[in-house]
Amino acid sequence: MVHDSDLIIIGVSVGLALGILIASLVFFGIRWYKNHAHLQQCANECSLTTLPIHINGLETSTDFSGSLANSMTVQQPGKPRKSSQFFWWNHHSKDRFTSAPGILRYSYKDIQKATQNFTTILGQGSFGPVYKAVMPAGAVAVKVLASNSKQGEREFQTEVSLLGRLHHRNLVNLLGYCVDKGQHILIYEFMDEEELVLGWEERLQIALDISHGIEYLHEGAVPPVIHRDLKSANILLDQSMRAKVADFGLSKEEAYDGRNSSLKGTYGYIDPAYVTTNKLTTKSDIYSFGIVIFELITAIHPHQNLMEYISLAAMSRDGVDEILDKKLGEECNIEEVRELAAIAHKCLQKSQRKRPSIGEVSQAIAKIKQRRLVKEDSISFASRDCSRAASRIKDQNVELSKMTSVKESN
Repeated sequence: MVHDSDLIIIGVSVGLALGILIASLVFFGIRWYKNHAHLQQCANECSLTTLPIHINGLETSTDFSGSLANSMTVQQPGKPRKSSQFFWWNHHSKDRFTSAPGILRYSYKDIQKATQNFTTILGQGSFGPVYKAVMPAGAVAVKVLASNSKQGEREFQTEVSLLGRLHHRNLVNLLGYCVDKGQHILIYEFMDEEELVLGWEERLQIALDISHGIEYLHEGAVPPVIHRDLKSANILLDQSMRAKVADFGLSKEEAYDGRNSSLKGTYGYIDPAYVTTNKLTTKSDIYSFGIVIFELITAIHPHQNLMEYISLAAMSRDGVDEILDKKLGEECNIEEVRELAAIAHKCLQKSQRKRPSIGEVSQAIAKIKQRRLVKEDSISFASRDCSRAASRIKDQNVELSKMTSVKESN
């Protein structure tokens, strides 16, 4: 016969066992979740580096919007990074670069002499220090890969490979490189050092120049090349104030096999759709270009809540008027500003499919420029007509004056 006390003991034992079982399941569940979350965090962690925004020279120029640029690099855990098809060196060889078609190779001694033993420093970037050097052909800019560079040898190699075969007036010109004595050095054409306040016409031309450079990468190069790190810090101006796209260390040839790409780019410029899907397309560059256009219009950097201002401006046709850079004053054509902002808004569409191609963007900006030139020609033509009319009136007055004098003398 089972007593009530025995039933109580059995009930407590069963309850205790169930409690221990449930507690164990909860414990292991929480532990699994934390481990999973840690892996996700590792996969999405970004490294923050500070770098001025350069708009007027090779990593040394005018701080156009006065803020920071960050680099984001993500590698999927447990998956080794595959070598890019750009890579031609043997990682175990002493001299890793065996050839670089179209690009001159210099010795470390040559660079040391040209930079006066690396004393003429121009600036410091994520790649490493930048020096001014004097070569037989003239002044050049020398970028030295720092030992602790976030970009490293892989990006150095990609830059040399790409710029060895891609040449366009709106891409920075790589003149040479050096792999010697453990150093990795890039040699570029020397860009403008002068600090200037950019007017509206200059900013419009910069937008057009950038579009031409990216258009060459997307539609002129075979296979197409995705820049993957388009930002104001990578737009340089030459002595003629023409813009050139620079820094191709993260660039990648467009994949046709549908494979995902490791997530890379710069926080604030990187395409949200790329972050979500991890699929890299040329439309990711289009998004970044939209951000750069709004920087040209507003002089506000992405880290200064630029997207919030853009969202507010999108609520009305003239919303961009409120966020226009005050330094432009009254000299800019507000209709042109609105048209350029409308183009940028299209570039920032959430869906990559809805974004225009770079060819369409380039044509749209060119039309704004053409209308400006036609208007200027019309004004100039009208001015010449007025000037000729005034000159004729003046001549007629002189003739009348002469006739009057003759009559009076008679």
